[in-house]
Amino acid sequence: MFKTYTIITLLVALISHSQNTRQAQWLEDLNHYKTQLEKKHIDVYNKIPKAQFIKELDKIKLGISSKTDIEIIIDLMRLTRRIGDGHTAVSLSNIDKKIFPIEIKCFNGNWRVVKASKLYENLLGLTLTNIDGIPIKTLASAISEIAPYVENKNSLEIRTGEYLTVSELLFGLGLTKHKNNANFTFTNDKGNIKSYTIHAIDSKTYQYETVFTSIYKESEKIIKPKNPRHDYLWFGPIQNTNAVYINFSAYPSYDEMQLFGQDLLNFINANKSRQVVIDLRNNSGGDFFVGILLAYYLNLADSIDWKHGVYILIDKATFSAATINATQYKEILNGTVVGLPTGSNPNGYQDLGSFNLPNSNLTITYSKRLFRIQEKANQPLSPDVLIDYKWDDFKNGFDTMLEWIINDILKQ
Repeated sequence: MFKTYTIITLLVALISHSQNTRQAQWLEDLNHYKTQLEKKHIDVYNKIPKAQFIKELDKIKLGISSKTDIEIIIDLMRLTRRIGDGHTAVSLSNIDKKIFPIEIKCFNGNWRVVKASKLYENLLGLTLTNIDGIPIKTLASAISEIAPYVENKNSLEIRTGEYLTVSELLFGLGLTKHKNNANFTFTNDKGNIKSYTIHAIDSKTYQYETVFTSIYKESEKIIKPKNPRHDYLWFGPIQNTNAVYINFSAYPSYDEMQLFGQDLLNFINANKSRQVVIDLRNNSGGDFFVGILLAYYLNLADSIDWKHGVYILIDKATFSAATINATQYKEILNGTVVGLPTGSNPNGYQDLGSFNLPNSNLTITYSKRLFRIQEKANQPLSPDVLIDYKWDDFKNGFDTMLEWIINDILKQ
């Protein structure tokens, strides 16, 4: 009896010590979060009053003992969104998480599956209606309150779609019944209902080992090079035109852009190209000074029709430096902007920095600079020619925005 009592007492003491240690570590992390944001962010209290920020942070501290780690992270994500800029956020990159292996995109209010792992490729094109019986509108509303890297209504839609498939967030918000799987209900275009149990996979497997099938297809009218240096930065001629298309969906280093710019200039000069299309859709950003370097090389090409021959493609997933560069290209290259308003604003708190919390290793990002690129404050870059994605075109691989540009070129 004495031995049993001693063991129970020891276990209780160990559990209590563990809980106290966890609480102390989270308190240290939350204090570090506040002090580092105040130290590093250019103006952390530009939208949320300091007193309100501290009050909400204290509330998170009081709830540590009664909440799981993911629930604390969710609370911190919600508070960080209150800071109000698209570069200050709680990043989930450093935490072990599981993701449902599908991607969804909103078309006219319907969340469609546009990408899926081989196991679930039969879901492509279907409309997601609920998860574990919770309607998609309710799910999207809950995720939209915590989704990071939101700057305007366009990025809110994109980020909501991205984080709707993170299983820990859905479970931590009490929206799903199980942490690693859920019952997804879809409808097809005929209105038929289909339900599937989808199993989440860890983020490393998702990113590096999983083969996905996507609805999106590049236009067959673009002659893509066989072995480009980068999948995200390449150029090629557009069939039946004297135009060159530039796929600029991510940023290289400064030196790599120099090599790319010189190759592009050589191609334009050799072919006497008259038009250039710069595609910045789905570009999440980088160093906008590297993007200016591209404009420098293009400006050296005398064969381009500098009055009518430059086009810039943007959409809701054009973010940060890509939005800034699109704005600059419109001005310094006399470009016509085609597509949808951007997911970020040319003016605002930008230039991302980061630090990690000492115990959870959670990454916190913040804004280091305040940019003023256009006259309109706190608004996305709006296109000169507004063209939305149409589901029927998108699912059939027809690029409505690019087709408008090609037709406009052919008229010249």
